[in-house]
Amino acid sequence: MENNAPTATWPDLAIAIFDRLSERNAEITYELANMEIHVPSKTGGEGNSAKWIFNGALKIRTSNDVK
Repeated sequence: MENNAPTATWPDLAIAIFDRLSERNAEITYELANMEIHVPSKTGGEGNSAKWIFNGALKIRTSNDVK
């Protein structure tokens, strides 16, 4: 399925990347060192956040094998 429409949002971009990688049964490995992500507890401007710290490898695998 070829779609040449421009990507307008982050979710659209994530879906497009996943679809393209799934066509190839791809694997991506990210090596992370002290990467901090502050995850909001709710949407909006005044929620608290949790701090996630990543060290090591994060592997993302895709597949078209749906069972």
